[in-house]
Amino acid sequence: MAQVKDPVCGMMVDTETAKHKAEHQGTTYYFCAPGCKQAFDKEPKAYLAKGDSHEGHEQHGHHGSH
Repeated sequence: MAQVKDPVCGMMVDTETAKHKAEHQGTTYYFCAPGCKQAFDKEPKAYLAKGDSHEGHEQHGHHGSH
């Protein structure tokens, strides 16, 4: 069980059970919810450039909808 950070919101995601993932330049990224994956798919470079300085997870309102 590996935990990785969702590049959009920063939430920790289990790579073995994550339902939402995307490939970008040979790397697989994992997401906590479909909204995070959709945001990443639209503009992956914007989220990868941010690194760890991301918007707060609670700001995009998908808690409890996983």
